Amino acid sequence: MDTNQYLEMFIEESKEHLQACNEHLLELEKNPENIAIVNEVFRSAHTLKGMSATMGYEDIANLTHKMENVLDEIRNSRLHVTAELLDVVFVAVDQLEEMVLDIAAGGKGKLDVTDTVQKLHKIETGEVIPVAATTVEPTIVEDTTPTQENWLTYDDYEMTVIQQSVEQDFFTYEISVKLREDCLLKAARVYMVFELLEKMGDVIKSSPSVEKLEGEDFDEIFYVALVTNEPSDDVQKKLMKVSEVTEVLVNSVTLEQLKKRNSFEVDKVEETSVVEMTDVTEDNKQIVEVKSPEKSPTSKNNQVQSSKTIRVNIERLDILMNLFEELVIDRGRLQSISEDLHNSELDETVERMSRITGDLQNIILNMRMVPVETVFNRFPRMVRQLARDLNKKINLEVIGAETELDRTVIDEIGDPLVHLIRNSLDHGVESPEIRLAKGKPEEGTVVLRAYHSGNHVFIEIEDDGAGINREKVLKKAISKGIVSKESAQAMSDKQVAELILSSGFSTADVISDVSGRGVGLDVVKTTIESLGGSIDISSTEGQGSLFSIQLPLTLSIISVMLVELGEEIYAIPLSSIIETAIIRSSDILNAHNQKVIDFRGKVVPLVFLENVFDVPRESTDDEFHSVVLVRKGDKMAGLVVDSFIGQQEIVLKSLGAYLSSVFAISGATILGNGKVALIVDCNALIS
Repeated sequence: MDTNQYLEMFIEESKEHLQACNEHLLELEKNPENIAIVNEVFRSAHTLKGMSATMGYEDIANLTHKMENVLDEIRNSRLHVTAELLDVVFVAVDQLEEMVLDIAAGGKGKLDVTDTVQKLHKIETGEVIPVAATTVEPTIVEDTTPTQENWLTYDDYEMTVIQQSVEQDFFTYEISVKLREDCLLKAARVYMVFELLEKMGDVIKSSPSVEKLEGEDFDEIFYVALVTNEPSDDVQKKLMKVSEVTEVLVNSVTLEQLKKRNSFEVDKVEETSVVEMTDVTEDNKQIVEVKSPEKSPTSKNNQVQSSKTIRVNIERLDILMNLFEELVIDRGRLQSISEDLHNSELDETVERMSRITGDLQNIILNMRMVPVETVFNRFPRMVRQLARDLNKKINLEVIGAETELDRTVIDEIGDPLVHLIRNSLDHGVESPEIRLAKGKPEEGTVVLRAYHSGNHVFIEIEDDGAGINREKVLKKAISKGIVSKESAQAMSDKQVAELILSSGFSTADVISDVSGRGVGLDVVKTTIESLGGSIDISSTEGQGSLFSIQLPLTLSIISVMLVELGEEIYAIPLSSIIETAIIRSSDILNAHNQKVIDFRGKVVPLVFLENVFDVPRESTDDEFHSVVLVRKGDKMAGLVVDSFIGQQEIVLKSLGAYLSSVFAISGATILGNGKVALIVDCNALIS
């Protein structure tokens, strides 16, 4: 069997199952008695085991099997959840993730997991974590009320189909199909069963739903309602011929039985809808889920909604984006031609094309948008481990994980956030003893927040820790030669806080695995600025710190101000521009060998772009100068140009590896008239 065609799907689904394991294990640590969470972890592990065995990755299958055994002991109340037990399970999940990533990189998924397997085996046999002597066995109350496992329920549409079938002398069967416990290709067996059933008649209903069956999100048994004219014995015999099917039960049901059953189900829902929250037992052994029958969507509607999502290879989206970028360039060319010809029909066509391409642009950009949740998901687990390593109690709050960013930004933002969170945990949040001495709760809080504002996304990391110690930071900065003693005294608290972003800066007294090696936050600043973003720090000593990152929604199509310099055209990103102005030559002042202007009471240095880019031109003494005021954080500068052309949406193109180090140029674009315009990197011009 050639499994290469399924490799990409295996990798993606494995990552999803491992992420689900991480999230549910963190939940389990907070609610160790909640067996429902254990079942979720077990289901993900079981699915991963089957997938890896099918693909031939035995190391993954064996480790998952051992982890599954421990989870089975927990859900059968033979083991109890402790932090030590979860530590070992987390290590197993990490190693599984490492093997999956190795496979994604073209490897064989091999890893020495002997130590972890031995630890899991010891836990399973009770050697490491014995069952507590005070354990009280849960009382099992036999529920004689019929449940979904005993029969299927039908909506009005399905009942109508069954009724019409009965009128035409068809049989209605409810069929339970049981697969082998060690069945590796459950979805394939389900497909074969359904293929047989559809040849015999019409499948009216399944439990679990078709989506869950295809995703192997069930144990060994599933149920199907079939309308057919074949005898029940024939149906049973045909299904038993499917490989790895161990049991098939075919029950004939009448229309009267189904009507009576549906009536019973309605009564049961009405009774449970008045259950108060006090009916839920304190130890979470009974969970009551209340749903309004009027608002509950039918299984048919669920099926329609869930089938609208497909998985698309990101390379196809990149190709689509490149084609659209070419379309944007041609759109600009058509607009330029239209302006020259002044043809009313051409103008109307170009205007319509502009509207359509604008809508198309929004759709394509939205297709590339990914929730920051894909990055945030890794942090709860990381915070848990770091808190244990540092002997601190820390609660991580994640807000706005559904906020979306372009995939290219998502790919780059992960590492900077890791550095910032590690910094907050190590330098920010104090130890429980110090926090209690200061009158704070012993558990510190780190908030990871994301939200949209205009054409930007803001990501914030806030902690209620010690804040930034001004004297300690200045002392270290002076010793490193970053600032002088004289200038240090005049710096504001905000400027002092931003010193920690300097290269090689660290206030850690002891080098550790968490921080203190003099790298980290300067990398954060560099990465964020390379994405066209900025980072802002505000801190109050003794109360905490806030790191705020501003990022553009997308990097490929940006809005710019086109300006002229001699015969050349340059593009300045609108995200950096505060405003434009025209100033007199007499308004230009000299300060510290730098030409400046007074902009609303603030001294702003001027940058003459003709000098920066060596633009060839005749010497002229203009009375007026066109200035584009740009900002980088709290710093400003005025870019002096010859004239403004106007705003335009352009496609950002890389200069390539050969020209990657050109000063103050971040890329280029092709204009509507076919000329190339260079895009100015404002951050590089502001010091």
